[in-house]
Amino acid sequence: MAFRHDIIERNVLLLAVLTLITVSIGGLVQIIPLFAVETTIERVEGVRPYSPLELAGRNVYIREGCYVCHSQQIRSFRDEAERYGHYSLAAESMYDHPFQWGSKRTGPDLARVGGKYSNEWHVTHLMDPRGVVPESIMPPYSFLAGRALKTDDIADHLRTNRAVGVPYTDEMIANALADLRAQANPEADTAGLLARYPKAVAGDLDGDPKHLTEMDALVAYLQMLGTLVKFSDYTLKDLQQ
Repeated sequence: MAFRHDIIERNVLLLAVLTLITVSIGGLVQIIPLFAVETTIERVEGVRPYSPLELAGRNVYIREGCYVCHSQQIRSFRDEAERYGHYSLAAESMYDHPFQWGSKRTGPDLARVGGKYSNEWHVTHLMDPRGVVPESIMPPYSFLAGRALKTDDIADHLRTNRAVGVPYTDEMIANALADLRAQANPEADTAGLLARYPKAVAGDLDGDPKHLTEMDALVAYLQMLGTLVKFSDYTLKDLQQ
């Protein structure tokens, strides 16, 4: 056996070929089983695709570069959990394309910001950050309140997300525009919206119900972050399986 190893170690070409074969076998053993499962992410009850208005708000969030200063990933450390809440689960960002985990925190993590503040607080903060957080270095985004939200292509946004695996149904796509408008209208019938997108925050989002703006969309997005999973229903063992 030692003699055979000596032959292999002295022949560079033979060593390279056998190394390639060994690495290929190891790679196939790891990769092939993944094709037999629907997803490698553990399903968690409550996680759903973004509502049309939330999706539009997420687009605004990405466009304005909010991810540069705010992460959306709470690590499994005690100090992080005490400040921000339960550590992030992979399932919470399974419908994100691209995900917004971030790599820097000039401002606080936003993974659990939904429901933490009122709609009015978010609007005030976006209009004049130092009006509510005196030490903030965040720039103002008051222009969002005066910029009409583009809505004519929202169904196409849902179709595009479905093409990459987000489970938007034909019903969701057909009602995309109606759901988007209903979520920001305090007088609208939101029964269909909430049936399709449970826990969506609907009503007067930016303080001006007569106009649908990018501020409406961004507030809707921020208000759903971290609200979909009811962590009290799970034990630590359940979430680690």
